[in-house]
Amino acid sequence: MMDYSQLIPERVRALKPSGIRKFFDIAATMDDVLSLSIGEADFVTPWVVRDAGIDSLVRGRTFYTSNAGLIELRTAICEYYARTFALSYTPEQALVTVGGSEAIDLCLRTLLGPGDEVIIPEPSFVCYEPITQLCGGRPVAIRTKAENEFRLTADELRAAITPRTKILVLPYPNNPTGAVMEREDLEAIADVLRGTNIIVLSDELYAVLTYTGRRHVSIANIEGMQERTIVVNGFSKAYAMTGWRLGYALGPKDIIKTMTKIHQFAIMSAPTMAQDAAVVALQPETDGAVQEMVEEYNMRRRLLLSRFRGMGIECFEPLGAFYVFPSIAKFGLPSEEFCERFLYDEHVAIVPGSAFGASGEGFARISYAKSLRDIETAMDRMERFIAKIQIER
Repeated sequence: MMDYSQLIPERVRALKPSGIRKFFDIAATMDDVLSLSIGEADFVTPWVVRDAGIDSLVRGRTFYTSNAGLIELRTAICEYYARTFALSYTPEQALVTVGGSEAIDLCLRTLLGPGDEVIIPEPSFVCYEPITQLCGGRPVAIRTKAENEFRLTADELRAAITPRTKILVLPYPNNPTGAVMEREDLEAIADVLRGTNIIVLSDELYAVLTYTGRRHVSIANIEGMQERTIVVNGFSKAYAMTGWRLGYALGPKDIIKTMTKIHQFAIMSAPTMAQDAAVVALQPETDGAVQEMVEEYNMRRRLLLSRFRGMGIECFEPLGAFYVFPSIAKFGLPSEEFCERFLYDEHVAIVPGSAFGASGEGFARISYAKSLRDIETAMDRMERFIAKIQIER
């Protein structure tokens, strides 16, 4: 009889399942659940983009593209970054991937050797740590703080750097906190990195989802940093294209070329019809549709903050992405227990902050990629739940 446990390496068996998916899966088995747990837009892909995908299929464009992606799409990506973020890239510096997650995976696999260290500000998205471990690297978490608006500080970075440090992950606008980094924050980080051989993996998937008049600034915009930055972005969040599975990386030619080499063996190429649709998504004509989504998210964001104030819940004001990250520490329950009880008692799914690293304990992530009506209902249920657990105490 086969002993499968002997076949699976220890580093793989040691991986923890995603804390996000755990609550999503529980909710899927229940009736009448309002799920504010998944970071997926409740909008559909803009029609002009869907139409381009349909047209691609109608014209029979069902073949492989080049490994790096359609030249038309890589050109459009470069033009988009120049127009939107004032960053200049050539198509040879662009790689089209199957979602932003593949771009992150390729970057880490390209650069990491055994024992290399990756600095990861936490709380943060769940994939950086396990991919680092699968590559034989060592994740080094920096605990960002609510009093610093969950921004990475230069002093925290400086203290975490060792001779084995190879990559700094910069996940802003941040999932799960909604934090953003201002230009002056990035300049201070750049001052620490200049003169080192550390490269930045800048995860900018939520770059256009910012509020109160702020515009995203990439660390690649800071003097001397473009040559030491891999930018990762995609179409899932800004264009409501999660199911299309399309992302991209921008960076130095030598690194992008090597990432492409791994990509060609693992994936071959991203879906052709999705690439055709993405060319249209990146045109200036779709900016209005994106802005409409941003304005709707902003209304939901303000509603949640108002409801938290009414319930006496402390919550840092998120300025990007589509999440809030309220503190639930005052209620005396571990974050996972709080969220699990809330799910079973009130049929509302949210994610414990501990799913995003140890520094997320005492918080919960709530996605506002839901209608205002659903958010109001979820907050009514939360108010009732909080009243109940306070009586129990």
